[in-house]
Amino acid sequence: MKKKKKIAGLLAVSLLTTGPWNVGFAEAPKWTNVNVYEEQDGSKFNSENYDFVKFSQIGSKLKAIEKQSNRIKVEVRGTSADGIPLYVVTIADPGSHGKFGKIQSLRKQMFKNPGKAQDWIANNSDFKVPIMINGSIHGTEFAGTDAILQLIERFATENDQETKNILENNILIFNVVQNPDGRVDATRFNGEGIDLNRDFITQSQPETRETVDLIKEWNPMVFLDTHGYVKNYAPNRQGLIEPCTPPHNPNYEYDLYNKWAYKQAEAMEAQIMSQKDQFSSSSLYQNMQGVYVPRRNDKDGWDDYPPIFTPMYAMYHGAYGHTLETPTNDWDGVKWMYNAIIGALNFATENKQAMITDQIEMFKRGINFDHPFHKEGFFPKAYILPVDEKDPTVTHKAVNHLINNDIDVVQAPKAFTVDGKSYPKGTYIVMMDQAKAGLANTMLWKGEDITNDIGAMYDISAWSLPELWGFKAIPTQSSVDVTTTKVNKISEQGSVSGKGPFMIPNSSVKAVNLVNTLLQQGVSVKRDSNGNFYTEAAANQISASVKASGLQVESTVKIPEDAVSLSSVKVAILKDGGISKQQSHSGTKLALKRLGFQVSEVTPVEVAENGLNGFDVFVYSGSSSLITVITSASSKEFGLQNTAQVVQLKSNITNFVAQGGKYIAVGGSASQATKTLGLTDDTINFGGSDSNGIVKVNYDGTGLTGGYGQDDFGFVYRPTWYTNTGNDKVAAKYADSDNFFVAGHWKNNKNGKGQAVMVKEQNKDVTLIGLEAGFRDHTDYLFRLLSNAIFEK
Repeated sequence: MKKKKKIAGLLAVSLLTTGPWNVGFAEAPKWTNVNVYEEQDGSKFNSENYDFVKFSQIGSKLKAIEKQSNRIKVEVRGTSADGIPLYVVTIADPGSHGKFGKIQSLRKQMFKNPGKAQDWIANNSDFKVPIMINGSIHGTEFAGTDAILQLIERFATENDQETKNILENNILIFNVVQNPDGRVDATRFNGEGIDLNRDFITQSQPETRETVDLIKEWNPMVFLDTHGYVKNYAPNRQGLIEPCTPPHNPNYEYDLYNKWAYKQAEAMEAQIMSQKDQFSSSSLYQNMQGVYVPRRNDKDGWDDYPPIFTPMYAMYHGAYGHTLETPTNDWDGVKWMYNAIIGALNFATENKQAMITDQIEMFKRGINFDHPFHKEGFFPKAYILPVDEKDPTVTHKAVNHLINNDIDVVQAPKAFTVDGKSYPKGTYIVMMDQAKAGLANTMLWKGEDITNDIGAMYDISAWSLPELWGFKAIPTQSSVDVTTTKVNKISEQGSVSGKGPFMIPNSSVKAVNLVNTLLQQGVSVKRDSNGNFYTEAAANQISASVKASGLQVESTVKIPEDAVSLSSVKVAILKDGGISKQQSHSGTKLALKRLGFQVSEVTPVEVAENGLNGFDVFVYSGSSSLITVITSASSKEFGLQNTAQVVQLKSNITNFVAQGGKYIAVGGSASQATKTLGLTDDTINFGGSDSNGIVKVNYDGTGLTGGYGQDDFGFVYRPTWYTNTGNDKVAAKYADSDNFFVAGHWKNNKNGKGQAVMVKEQNKDVTLIGLEAGFRDHTDYLFRLLSNAIFEK
């Protein structure tokens, strides 16, 4: 990571010192630590590469274009995980500049007084709509940004009739390189190893949050997300343009979306085909008879169900969202993308009045609590979010997250009763008669079991924030009659009361982080068999850290006799550099960091060559291929290179465990690797590779599963369970009931019912966790399974 930061620093300097910046770049960060700069010429993830525009050239290109035009505004809107600038370019006819704030304000009237906005639209045609185009969220899909650069130059400088017509009717917002880390490193993910196009429900990464801010700022009518590479999904249909196959997320007003998105997809296809003679003599393009449109050309497998993808997330803000997958990684692929976007812009220009009327209708339905295409009772009238007074941090995170996503949250200044239950003052409420009710509901509902509704899913099928972040969101179909105040942001401050000893409950990520902070400060902390923490330190010694945590820490009568002293530990996690185009360990790595552990990534080769000296804990949370010889060109650099390294890695890990080191495997693939390493004799069982979802779990509630209980929650991704566990302590099992699978998609899930899902070997410090305890930095509620496993003696 040190090297990464140096690279980011010099990259930025190379862009920001070519000359004086104009106003557009006035907010650019200051850069230091300049030594060396390097970026990749191509990606091993791609079977083909071309001379794409390097990130180091983009800043000067944008600056040069800006000098030539009074239509363009260039900004640096934050930085990536590795500290690289995030460029946003806004293009409009010169008369619109200086009026962006007014235009954005008018857009916001759509979800304040939608009926009036529709009336105004019906009587006025002279207005502009924002269209947002997102560049290369996957770093190896270079063609998207290259097409965007060509479009920026055209719309900033050209004066043909088509260009003028588009600019007379639209404001174009280009998120030029949504993943600069990936473009520099020629990888799919960002510098933290996160696939940003899976992060839009979690929003754990700065790049995702920047895009969310842009979407909220403009509420674009159309959102285009540039990707690659899809070819031959149907005979002679090259590339892909959404809309998607079923299932469609039921929280959309899908009738309004599909009415225009499907026609817009056909318009993009027509534009590509009309320019067929522009492409090279490649038979792929010359024989092209159209584009693969999932909704038209398939029955399942390319769905828009989870809100984790950028266009799908944008749809909750009223956008007609499309993923655009160009066929090839070359300049033909850039042409395909360019023409698809032009087709979308022309269609939006020709139909803007009707399209925006239906966009406003989505907000109107929310405000009026009128959802004509939904079953009665699908949307609750409100969600009630009670607060744990001693540890409000989880609910506070959820409330701030909702607010950051344009969802209105209110708070009751006095106690109230709903459905016969009393709630104290300070309780938060999300009223569902609001413009973006669909987004509120998709974040707060428990989800549904869609196993029997569809044959295959593209990615996750369940993500409930209450169940996977660990707070209560109680739906009600009753009216909530209480005076409330609007919440704008919650600023947390914890407190210490009493003279000690003090008890820190094992209740949240923030609580464990506080414990690790105190340990690293040299404060003595103990842990009891239920997982709770205790310190006899003076109140003034821990006060600053407790305030920062947001917890309300109180004195306890005495420390339990079974409490064991803890020490600060050093954790190593096996790094998956990108096998199967993902860094599967990254979510667990970020979970451990958020829990406050000192975490180092170690590659398989480093473990083989150097062992695990200096570490107390070794975490395996990645592909089982990491401990084998890798032969594929795209993954070879991430794994072991020869059988001698395989032997040495196995020896070093087993010696580490034999000498008292702690070994933790997270997920099915890591569990299978543990078996290969000879650290368990359990049988590792799997559900389908595309199965995932939220499950009911019976935790024993002590030691490894302190803080959890019976009929509790877990999350699975390629579900895993263990049999032949006679040598283990079984700490958790899937609930032994037919409805243990709560939400998601898992064929034959009855095979897992009542089976062990978390075990510890009795004769060595090896723990297997079949749940995805750190999945994509999203499953906060399960993070403490990791800290329990680390702290458990």
